[in-house]
Amino acid sequence: MDVLSVARDALATGPVCDPCLGRLVADRSFGLTNRERGRGLRVAVALADDADFDPDEECWVCEGECERYDWWAETAAAAVQGYDFDTYQVGARVPPLVEENDRLLREDVGLDPEAGELLKSEFNREVGKRFGAETDTEVDFERPHVMLTCDLATDEVEVQVNSAFVYGRYRKLERDIPQTEWPCRDCNGTGRQRDEVCPGCDGTGYRYDESVEQLTAPVVREAMDGADATFHGAGREDVDALMLGTGRPFVIEVDEPRRRDVDTEKLEADINDFADGKVEVEGLRLATHRMVERVKEHPASKTYRLEVTFDVPVDRASFEGALRDLDGATISQDTPQRVDHRRASKTRTREVYAIDGDLDAGGHGATLEVHGEGGLYVKELAHGDEGRTEPSLATLLGIEVTVTALDVLAVEGEDEPFEDEAFFV
Repeated sequence: MDVLSVARDALATGPVCDPCLGRLVADRSFGLTNRERGRGLRVAVALADDADFDPDEECWVCEGECERYDWWAETAAAAVQGYDFDTYQVGARVPPLVEENDRLLREDVGLDPEAGELLKSEFNREVGKRFGAETDTEVDFERPHVMLTCDLATDEVEVQVNSAFVYGRYRKLERDIPQTEWPCRDCNGTGRQRDEVCPGCDGTGYRYDESVEQLTAPVVREAMDGADATFHGAGREDVDALMLGTGRPFVIEVDEPRRRDVDTEKLEADINDFADGKVEVEGLRLATHRMVERVKEHPASKTYRLEVTFDVPVDRASFEGALRDLDGATISQDTPQRVDHRRASKTRTREVYAIDGDLDAGGHGATLEVHGEGGLYVKELAHGDEGRTEPSLATLLGIEVTVTALDVLAVEGEDEPFEDEAFFV
């Protein structure tokens, strides 16, 4: 079917605006807008048929929406005032009746229901172009900073502000601080038991008063003027362990931020001041949403320092022989008793990449440094967990081993570093 016949049949259905007319043959030419295509077709039909068309009649297909692209762009721009963003995506919620009109027009002129371009597609593009020009921002179809949905039935613009992300590494310098908030199990975080103050948490609702999350995330949320903030860590150390050395990678995700382009050096200083020596952060950088998955799922090896004591003195030859047996060994570990209540019971195998140690004078204790595969339960590697970890230092020495202190010295990506440039803004 030639385009002139398509235009003639379309115009015979009633008043049709230039964009709706041009969309019917959007796949027939390039470099033109649908409005330009439609205008050209209208002129061609008028010349060929000596016909007149009233330009003031409202289009029965889009019901006048194609004439409101500027209005929608201005309304969308007003809806995001106060938000800092560089990228956007515009979408439309088209009333079913208008979508049906779009389909009926194609049916009336003998075209496939998907021929040319649909109204929704044109609306998104045309309003999007105008919105971008109005706000001096760029369209992003994957993960924009803001997403706007224009509801043609209500004349309202819904705004979704996507999260902002800050990456860094933290050191935990005091023991008995969990990584994230730890609600009290006795009262399920309510602070009350049987209408009385919960004795387990003294009414706070938390087992521990502070966490790495509580000492860092609020500062980032405030700096970005967000609705909320969530802490994501690359694994977690035990509550009684220090996190030292190169620190543990983390991402703080801020919901609905009004500011994105924050000064990360100042933010770093503000967090460290707020944490008051309990936690410190370094290397803060603005990151993409992909960094959350990176720190949560990326395999990481870890280096630990352990202080251990022995129930009977150990001679140097036996100690060094046990370390040689563990160095490079594959360890079989049942889920430790200390975490069996919250983790699935299963047997895992993990590698000890390297282990070294210094025996105390008298042989009553030692300092160990262990570099192991991610997921290695290093305390159990020392004390054996009543035979649930094999081999262990305890079973190799044939004595009881007690871990008195644990420090994490390094958390590094096993295949590649966390600080891959592809994951940063």
